[in-house]
Amino acid sequence: MPRGLFITLEGLDGSGKTTQIKRLAAWMQKRGLSPVVTRQPGGTATGDRIRALLLDSSSSHVAPMAEMALMFADRAQSIAEIIAPALADGRIVLCDRFTDSTEAYQGGGRQLGSQVVLDLHRLICGNLQPDLTLLLLPSLDICLDRARRRNHRATQQTGQDESRFEQEQDAFYQRVWQKYREIAIRDADRVVLVEGNLGIDEVHEQIVEAVSERVLFAGH
Repeated sequence: MPRGLFITLEGLDGSGKTTQIKRLAAWMQKRGLSPVVTRQPGGTATGDRIRALLLDSSSSHVAPMAEMALMFADRAQSIAEIIAPALADGRIVLCDRFTDSTEAYQGGGRQLGSQVVLDLHRLICGNLQPDLTLLLLPSLDICLDRARRRNHRATQQTGQDESRFEQEQDAFYQRVWQKYREIAIRDADRVVLVEGNLGIDEVHEQIVEAVSERVLFAGH
């Protein structure tokens, strides 16, 4: 059986990834493709516990290297439990964040550099690469405003606090944003950049166009 198709969505918090991955999954479902949808951190029982630790604002003293190690622990579990088995079965996998996020947030934002992230990816993840990465990159101000308002609402409604990263200074996010642009330029064959403050429908249209080419090419 041919290997499935691995598609990741990337971008800052507040870029619209969660909305767009749901719309993309629904678009695929209508075409009988039945994608496997997951996220990082999280998506597995182990990953959800790591996510709670990493994103809770009370986890304020996690060292940058420890933070990155936890991201890769979550990713290794996700690959073993969800991604690799689905790809082996010939399925399409849609993943909200992958190693590009670690390179952007820990490599760029935390200033650990790209090389240590890429080295760990080869060691821990077997250098598994997405077939297609959809990078949503609205303006930094728009992303931060959306993310902070969303997390405030979520905390009020559910009591679940996932606002640790949103408490970072704007300079941190400027480094994340810039690192994402560097990744898009470096890996232009894999990364489709959806840039600018576009409407939800406009972003979806660009995503569908990019995905349609890869899905048809892969024979799904």
